[in-house]
Amino acid sequence: MFTPRREHARFCRPRCRVAWNREHTGDPQAGARALEWSITAMREAIERLARDQVPDHVQGFALISEAVWLVTLVDATLVRYHRQAYKSAMKSQASARRESIDGTFAGLRFVRNQMGYHLDPADFLQPEEGHRGPGQDGVTSWRWRSLPEPDLGSLPHRGRAWEMTRYRAYQAQLAGHTMGETFGQAAAFLKLASADPAAA
Repeated sequence: MFTPRREHARFCRPRCRVAWNREHTGDPQAGARALEWSITAMREAIERLARDQVPDHVQGFALISEAVWLVTLVDATLVRYHRQAYKSAMKSQASARRESIDGTFAGLRFVRNQMGYHLDPADFLQPEEGHRGPGQDGVTSWRWRSLPEPDLGSLPHRGRAWEMTRYRAYQAQLAGHTMGETFGQAAAFLKLASADPAAA
């Protein structure tokens, strides 16, 4: 056990990482297939958000929660195991777009860590009531609510700093925006990052 210096750190030093990788070397094709499966599952979850019939609030919360989980899972997998492809895809974006994409994923990590554990889904989500316009199907027109600062007193200092960064990203990139905007941007970037030959 160790205190990570970075959010995605899994090892205390490079020697430990090399030793673990030697012990757990698997079939690279199996890893590529697992990533492909995860991306397919993510894409299907996002498509379910746009069903023609708006589900009730409980079903909508469940659909959004599943999409958050799968998007952050694919993002973390690419960051950890296909870092060069991820960085290459990010560098291909304009500066403002990079900031928006990075903030969107940080905000979704905040949702993943808080929704259902510390906050109720209804605290995060504003269902769209009444008439929907063209292209606003399912829960894609629901919006993220603005939230007060979370109570992070139970986390260690480093954990509080990370979660506050995510909270600020949530407020900047998600709050007030629709599910369609958020998940559309996230899915488009992850598709680009996973299409890089280095990700295979």
